[in-house]
Amino acid sequence: PEDYDSWASEGNDQWNFQKLIPFFNKVESDPDFRDDFHGSDGPIVMHRFKPDTWLPAQTAFYTACLDSGYEDCPDHNNPDSTGVGPTPLNNPGGIRISTAMGYLDQSRHRLNLTIRPECLVHRILFDGNRATGVELESGGETFVVEADEIILSAGAIGSPQILMLSGVGPASHLDSIGIPVVKDAPGVGQNLRDHPAVWITWRTKEGFPLDGLAPRMQLTLRYTAENSDLRNDMKISMQSFATEPVNQGGGRMEPLGIRMTSGIYLAAGAGELRLESADPAVQPILDYNYLKEESDVRRLRESVRICVELGEHESFKDIIQERIAPTDAELESDDALDEWIQRVVTTSQHISCTCKMGPSSDPMAVVDQYGKVHGLEGLRVVDASIMPDCIRANTNVTTLMIGERVSDFIQNGN
Repeated sequence: PEDYDSWASEGNDQWNFQKLIPFFNKVESDPDFRDDFHGSDGPIVMHRFKPDTWLPAQTAFYTACLDSGYEDCPDHNNPDSTGVGPTPLNNPGGIRISTAMGYLDQSRHRLNLTIRPECLVHRILFDGNRATGVELESGGETFVVEADEIILSAGAIGSPQILMLSGVGPASHLDSIGIPVVKDAPGVGQNLRDHPAVWITWRTKEGFPLDGLAPRMQLTLRYTAENSDLRNDMKISMQSFATEPVNQGGGRMEPLGIRMTSGIYLAAGAGELRLESADPAVQPILDYNYLKEESDVRRLRESVRICVELGEHESFKDIIQERIAPTDAELESDDALDEWIQRVVTTSQHISCTCKMGPSSDPMAVVDQYGKVHGLEGLRVVDASIMPDCIRANTNVTTLMIGERVSDFIQNGN
């Protein structure tokens, strides 16, 4: 709740937690809980693994957390929750209920809806300061789609990229790429937020079952870092099946052992997104700027040591053979551990905030609280990029809520 109340305090008064509860509830159908904080008939079906389905590593993790003083948390989606408990997932029966399944499948029959796959957006077209259409490429053909209002929902990477390709972004950067400036918007691509994470990995004992098709993540620990004034700013998830990193040659189904994923869920640092080229097919440059703030380094260092201690709990004695990473040498000092963290830190794939919303008095705000791009007409952005700051949770449900919230604005003439 504090995350959304913080958004509201920055000039987005329609986004405080109390006003957002109905839109969170509209998204989900949660069969496990019936109260003011859970939906019952939304398109995204929630699921939690029950204790009798927990794999051995998950049960050991749960026991270790409780014995370490963390609270039992049966519902991480309750606003007052903290501690260890089942991870809320949107994959009942092992099938993820994506927005394509939950939303588009219900709407394909509409005569006023056309779904066109395999399209690459080149740019948004403008007449003065009004957006009039979008230039697209599909099947080797380039064409234009015109509309009274353009709603950009390409994600926290795609949306700022498309805006800048269209001439909306930091003027000096656009000039350097050779893109004519339509609107100098210095906040486009800035304020890139994520949940920086590291993996603590153990080799399991010979004969311990590792099934790549079994559920890999069933339980999560949420807690507050020492001396932090940000409640639940840290998260540790137990992974029942670990491989070598795929980007380092590991196979997705080649077992190595088990691991815990430790992440900062409200980092102090922010990065930026820049264009590499005016060619829409060229991926933009992502500078995550992880761990440049001392508070982020300190919190992640503490979390790694917590994971190591949990792994040494007696509940893991029949599971773990040895710790692979970090090594004992990398744990000997804070400096050694910090070097390891800096080397292995990676994304939680929760990129957000690159077109932040805020009042026009904020020079870095790209859109107002209704998703409308400042200084332009007929153009909105509606996705994770408009978050002013990242949230202390997975960004998936919040992004769906943003869609529901702005849909309500549009339906009510805002």
